[in-house]
Amino acid sequence: MTQRCLLVLVAGVLISAADTSAQWFTYPNPAVPKTADGKPNLSAPAPRTADGKPDFSGVWLAGNHLPCPPLLRDELGNCIEKIPLSRETRDIGAGVKGGLPHQAWAAALVKQRVADNAKDDPHARCMPSSVPRVWSLPHYNKVVQVPGLLLVLNEFNASYRQIFTDARPLPQDPNPSWTGYSSARWEGDTLVVDSIGFRDDLWLDMAGNTLTSAAKMRERIRRPSFGRLEIEITIDDPKAYTRPWTVTIPMDHAIDVELLEEMCLENEKFGPKMDGK
Repeated sequence: MTQRCLLVLVAGVLISAADTSAQWFTYPNPAVPKTADGKPNLSAPAPRTADGKPDFSGVWLAGNHLPCPPLLRDELGNCIEKIPLSRETRDIGAGVKGGLPHQAWAAALVKQRVADNAKDDPHARCMPSSVPRVWSLPHYNKVVQVPGLLLVLNEFNASYRQIFTDARPLPQDPNPSWTGYSSARWEGDTLVVDSIGFRDDLWLDMAGNTLTSAAKMRERIRRPSFGRLEIEITIDDPKAYTRPWTVTIPMDHAIDVELLEEMCLENEKFGPKMDGK
C-alpha cells in the first residue's frame, strides 16, 4: 500500500464515522470551546497551564494547504486526497524570498533529487521523520505538555520527540539522531526551542532540501488562539546554506480526533532470510 493510499484510508475512517460518541478516533473533546450555536470556537483564547503559560496540548495538523491538483481529483472534480498536503511538505523554502540560500553542492543535490522524483526520500522508505519536517507532513502530531517537558507524539511509525523545558543544557557531544536534542525556555507566551545533534543529510521536504550535522535549529512556538499553533523555524546550517533562513509553519487544531497507529514499516519488503531461503 502506498503512503498516499494509506492517507486516503486514514482520512476515510475519520470522515465516515457516523456516531462519534462511539468511535475511538473521533471521540468528542469536552474541553473544546463552543460558540452560541454549539460549534467549535477555534478563535477562542488559548488555554493556559497552572503557571499561566500557554498550553500547547492537543492534536495538530499542518496548515498552509495547497490546492488539490487535477491529478488527484475524481470525475466529479472532488479531491481524492482527503488529508491535504501543506506547502512546506513539498518545499519548505516555498515562502522564503528568493528561495533557500543553498551552498553550491546542496543546490546541485536538490536539483538531482528533483530529477530523480525523490526516489531516495527516507520518508517514502518508511524511515523516521526529521525535524522540522515532522511539523509539515500530513500526519497528526499530538502535543502533551507537562512541567519540564513538551512531548510530541506522531502517528507515523508511532514516533515521538522530547523537548525539555527545564532549562537543561544541550549536550556537548551529541549522538547524531533524526530529531536531535531540544532544550527550551519561555519568552513571555513564546516557547523558544534550541536543537542540535542532527544526523547528516536529513531531508526537509519532498524537494530534497537537506539538513546536516552542522545545523542548529531554533523554533519559536506560539498559540495565538485555541485552534492555531504557529511555529517559526530558523535553520542555521553553514555546511548546507550560505546564511540562516526562517520559515513559519501554521498548525491547525484537529478537533475531536485521536492518533491512529500508522505503521509504515509493515509495508516494507525485506530481503532473503539469513539461511538464504
